[in-house]
Amino acid sequence: MKEFKSVFERGEVNPFGKYFEGTSYLKMLSTEGVSVGNVIFEPGCINHWHIHHASHGGGQILLCLSGHGWYQEEGKDAIPLKEGSFVRIQANVKHWHGASKDDWFEHISIEVPGENTSTEWCEKVDEKEYEALVWKEE
Repeated sequence: MKEFKSVFERGEVNPFGKYFEGTSYLKMLSTEGVSVGNVIFEPGCINHWHIHHASHGGGQILLCLSGHGWYQEEGKDAIPLKEGSFVRIQANVKHWHGASKDDWFEHISIEVPGENTSTEWCEKVDEKEYEALVWKEE
């Protein structure tokens, strides 16, 4: 596996790893006020479907730093992510994100403040659907 370098310290193996297929690393950059974490996914690592619930506000923002990855909302096609990609995930939307099969992927995850927020982890992403995704440079 090719070496990966980040501008941030890699962090520890993700403590939420039971909700991921493969290995990811989490380095929390802020836990006060706004939760901000740097997440690094090894090639082929993706998280399970999940929902960031909120009764008002909430959701998540992904700022993609390097590598190649995917983001998908339930009922929509997966979209490719690369350095400079930005995703605003509305509260209460079921989604997943992670690395492409052949490359590392790194993003900053910002939890948007809201009321009555929680994260619900759901089922794994269908392996055949993930394997069928082909990352192409635009």
